[in-house]
Formats: sequence, structure tokens, C-alpha cells
Amino acid sequence: MKKNIIRIIALAVLILPGACGQPETGEQGAGATGSETVEISVVGSTTVQPLAELFSEAYEAINPSILVTVSGGGSSVGVKSAAEQTADIGMASREIKDSEIQDCPEIVVHTIARDGIAIVTNPDLDVDGITMEQARGIFAGEITDWSEVGGVAGMITVASREEGSGTRSAFEDLVMSDALVSELAILQPSNGAIRTTVASTPGCIAFISFGYLDNSTKPMAIDGALPTAENVSTGSYPVVRPLNMVTYGEPTGAVAEWLEFILGEDGQAIVVAEGYLPF
Repeated sequence: MKKNIIRIIALAVLILPGACGQPETGEQGAGATGSETVEISVVGSTTVQPLAELFSEAYEAINPSILVTVSGGGSSVGVKSAAEQTADIGMASREIKDSEIQDCPEIVVHTIARDGIAIVTNPDLDVDGITMEQARGIFAGEITDWSEVGGVAGMITVASREEGSGTRSAFEDLVMSDALVSELAILQPSNGAIRTTVASTPGCIAFISFGYLDNSTKPMAIDGALPTAENVSTGSYPVVRPLNMVTYGEPTGAVAEWLEFILGEDGQAIVVAEGYLPF
């Protein structure tokens, strides 16, 4: 992964009473002074990861003494890394769970964008849209043939993100209600892998971030509304989740400045250019 640099910093640390984890650094993002390089480590959601990499490139161009290293691992890893202070920032493409806040009340959530979750199919499929109820039935494994939702007879193949994925967690909250994603679903570790699976598998259906939509898959209308930024803004397309960055306590130093850049005009222009929705 581009800009995925292994961070090796040996520091003596003190375990603070009440802290959720053992910190690796003192002040966030303040590992160097003067003209030395300051490193910010960012870990977590594979949905937020490409955005974070673009933010880092843009910010380093105007602040060459700042090095932002970005790596994936999933939303749960991102929240845990922030809570345990093994990374300066955790990325999460879902709401932060109550249990995560209870485990570490010190974490602070910074919403940097919004993202729709699109249901997509293999482009050769003859079905253009389904209802929310039908979507729930398909992903739960209760509807197994395309003829049951107005298409030509053929087996439905469901693909899904793995457990711990922020995209999956948000999809389950927004679409599945009390139902569970079928145990027969093909599991993949990233939005990109899901897109490839759908594009190459006849009769396949899955869910991906808006930022990964392209002509290799076919977006499905839900209750008559296609997954577009315009339909999200009008409220007709309801499957929308926040993209978050998480810190242990209020950010300071270089971390605070980088987050300010992301939430500013230049950072939000990157959000829009990549197909996401500004905060």
C-alpha cells in the first residue's frame, strides 16, 4: 500500500491511571522539533484510507516537515488503535459504538465526511432496483433467485464485507434491522475486493462505499432512488453513514493542524472530488 510505512519508535512510557491503553508518544504528532520530520500515524477503515492518503499528500506538499503514514485494518482496529494510543488517529467508516466509548471515554470523534453505501450488482443483471425489504431478504439469504424480485431466473450470489468492517456494520444498522447477513455470503476484506468480486461473478450482489462506484458494477435503486449524492442530499436515498477520525483526547500539535486542514476548504474539496459528501 502506497505510503504504508512501518513505524518504529522506541520510547519509555508511563501508564497513566484511567488511560485506555499505553501511549507510544507524548503530545500527539509532536515527535520532533525544529526542522525535523514530525510523523502522524493513521490506522483503520479501508473506506477512509484512500481519502486519508490524499489528505496526507496534499498536506505534506505545503508542510514538508509533516509525514502522515496511513494503513488499513478496518474500523474496529482504528477505534482500538486510538483508544490504546498505538496510533495518533484511528479511522472508522461508521458510528462509534456505545461500548467503545464506555471502554474508553477519552476518545474523541471527528466526522470528516459522509458516505453513502450503494447496493451494486454484476453489470449484466437485468434488475435495476429493489425495495429495502427485498434488499434485507436478499442479504439475509431468504431471497435466493433473481426471479423473486422481477428478474430472469438465476441464483443470487451475495458478497459482503467481513466482521469488523465499518461498511458492514453501517449496512447492518441501516438496512438489515434485526436480520443477519447470510453465512453463505462471500466475504472480502475491502471495498475494492468486493467490487472486483461483483464485477467478475454473474448474478452477484453486494454493498460498497459511494467512493468505489464505477462502471465495473451496476448500482441498484432502493425504493426507487439511485445511490447518488443528489438523492442523499434530498433524503430520498437513506443508506448514509459518517466517515470518522478518532483521537485519544482532544488533538494537539500537528495532529490538530492536520485535522483542521481536512475539515477546511481544501480538505473538503478532496472529499467532493472523490465522490464522498462533505461534512
